[in-house]
Amino acid sequence: MSHIAHIALDDAGLPTPTPEIEQERKVAMFDLLEENSFVLPQRDDRPVPEGPYHLNLSIRDKRLVFDVRTADEQTAAEFHLSLSPFRQVVKDYYQICESYFDAVKTMPPSQIETIDMARRGIHNEGSRVLQERLEGKAEIDTDTARRLFTLICVLHFGA
Repeated sequence: MSHIAHIALDDAGLPTPTPEIEQERKVAMFDLLEENSFVLPQRDDRPVPEGPYHLNLSIRDKRLVFDVRTADEQTAAEFHLSLSPFRQVVKDYYQICESYFDAVKTMPPSQIETIDMARRGIHNEGSRVLQERLEGKAEIDTDTARRLFTLICVLHFGA
C-alpha cells in the first residue's frame, strides 16, 4: 500500500515543453504509476497515514514541493526541498539529453550508445541526490527516484 497511485505536476506558468521533454514526462509518469515504492517513515509519535498516496509536485518560491495526500485527499505529508543541490545535475542532464536527441537523428549507433551511457550516469546521479534529499522524509527505491528525477527536470525546465 505504500506507493504513489496518482501524480500531478503543477506546471502552470511554465513554458510549453519541447516534444522530447513532453515524451520524457509521459514515460516517467506512466512508468512511475506502473511500479514504485514510496514509504512515509514514522516521525515522532504521530501515526503514518496509509497509502496509496497522491503526489503533487511543484516548484514554489524556488523550492521543490512534495505534497503527499492519501487516496481520500487528506494531507499525509508535505516537504519542501531546496533546488540548489539539483541545479547542476539538472543542467548537465538537459545538456546531455539535447546531445542525445541530436545524435539519434544523425550519428551511428556506437556514438549514440556512448552518449546514452553518459545520460544514464547523470540520471543516476540525479536520482541519488533525490534519495539523499528525501532521507527521513520518504523512502523510495532507485527506480522510483529515477522517475521522480525526470519529473523534477520537467518542472525545473521552466523554473
